[in-house]
Amino acid sequence: MAASKKCLDLTKIAADAINEKLGVDIVGLDMTDQLLLSEVFLIATGQNEPQVDAIADAVFEALAKVGEKPVRKEGKGQWILLDYSDLVVHIQTKELRQYYMLDHLWNDCPRIELKLDMTR
Repeated sequence: MAASKKCLDLTKIAADAINEKLGVDIVGLDMTDQLLLSEVFLIATGQNEPQVDAIADAVFEALAKVGEKPVRKEGKGQWILLDYSDLVVHIQTKELRQYYMLDHLWNDCPRIELKLDMTR
């Protein structure tokens, strides 16, 4: 079973917001075969804590524009998690991203083609 179209659309909106705030290493993982609660993990890196905060704010605002609110928000600074039920967005500093290696932990999950505009 693959992620739903609605979840993929939300993932694209969130990924575009991350890209706009100069987030890097943006990876979407289809979790439908691994988890019961979430369809997609979207993982991104910010260069420092203020950028991680700014990226999280941008994702929150972009998804709010289409009527989505997170069920929960956790963390501040080095790692912020935005939980939209089917979509969970992880924004981390480079150090935490390398330490926890979420995309490597879930490397058996299919990657989602995000088709980001890299002409920034």
